[in-house]
Amino acid sequence: RRQRQMCIRDSKDSVMRDIVLLSLIGVKVVLVHGGGPEINELMAKLGKKIEFVNGLRVTDKESVDIVQMVLAGKVNKGLVNLLEMKGGKAMGISGMDGRLIEAKMRDESLGYVGSITGVNIEPVTDLLEKGYIPVISTLGCDRDGDIYNINGDTAAAFIAGALKAERLIMMTDIAG
Repeated sequence: RRQRQMCIRDSKDSVMRDIVLLSLIGVKVVLVHGGGPEINELMAKLGKKIEFVNGLRVTDKESVDIVQMVLAGKVNKGLVNLLEMKGGKAMGISGMDGRLIEAKMRDESLGYVGSITGVNIEPVTDLLEKGYIPVISTLGCDRDGDIYNINGDTAAAFIAGALKAERLIMMTDIAG
């Protein structure tokens, strides 16, 4: 386990260096992230049941608060900090900011797991125009203010599509 953590840390460090390098040579990079292992860790510490259905985290009202804290807080700001330490200029936002990711409940049995209904790409393009690397946590919300946990791969694909990105590079630590 310790060796795997060191390998993940080294890989993350290398990826952050590459992202900063791309940004410095003029390539506009957007980093969209999840945070499943970190969410699991906090939920376990809090004694919350961790349940998945078809690869999606069952997310009740209390769990969506945990997901928000981990994704928009710990993971997002940690990635921004890593990019900044490597010489990059990064800004962290969540899919809730500027209604970047609009969502609706995917399936009542999953709770606050969202399906994306729209993407407002303006907050991302504003950051790119100002020279920032946008770092986006995968949370969405609906018009009633309900917050949803959004699958990271799905969110990255929707955002890349809305940006008409030339490339979408997916990285995960999940097998398969």
